[in-house]
Amino acid sequence: MSFGLYIERQSPLHRLAPSVKLAALLAAGIGVFLVRDPLWLLPVLGMVGALWAVAQIPMRQAWRQLRPLAVLMLLFLLVHGWLTSWTLGFLVVLRFAILVLAAFLVTTTTRLSEMIETLERAMAPLTRFGVNPAKVSLALSLALRFIPLLYDRVREIREAQRARGRERSIVSIAVPLLVRTLRMANDLTEALEARGFDGTVTADAPKPPKPRR
Repeated sequence: MSFGLYIERQSPLHRLAPSVKLAALLAAGIGVFLVRDPLWLLPVLGMVGALWAVAQIPMRQAWRQLRPLAVLMLLFLLVHGWLTSWTLGFLVVLRFAILVLAAFLVTTTTRLSEMIETLERAMAPLTRFGVNPAKVSLALSLALRFIPLLYDRVREIREAQRARGRERSIVSIAVPLLVRTLRMANDLTEALEARGFDGTVTADAPKPPKPRR
């Protein structure tokens, strides 16, 4: 099961309008930073976990989303605990966990094409300020698409090196990852050029191609 990608289910969250889910994610992102007490964030974290259950996605999948970031969250906790206070450290970690789980919940219950259409319509009023909604929504959607793909590439490289008995290091992972990333970017560029995409398409036009796996 790919990291952060859409998972087909027949749940209420899957049927919910993408605009509602994105608006709720934005509200959650603002709300968690208004809370100053980590104890108040514990029920919020529980609610996000309950939404994963409503989406009919196993909690082990939610843990898989957080596990690669566990070291980063531990680092946040230790740094804030050492330099400021442990309360602030727990507050930062809880905020981070809530936002990550909520964001991945949206991406796993919303098709990429629907997300692009929603973002384009939401940014349509910004055209008077020179903003191109098609280009911005494409950039955001491709970023959402490439994050899980890059995670999968790292996992594939690590598994291949483990099978060959090679020592794992940052360089041994970074070099092949960079090569694969550049190859994916080149494939995507060629596909967009072949389809004549110039950033002037509307939400009703054919969707941009997915990066080749």
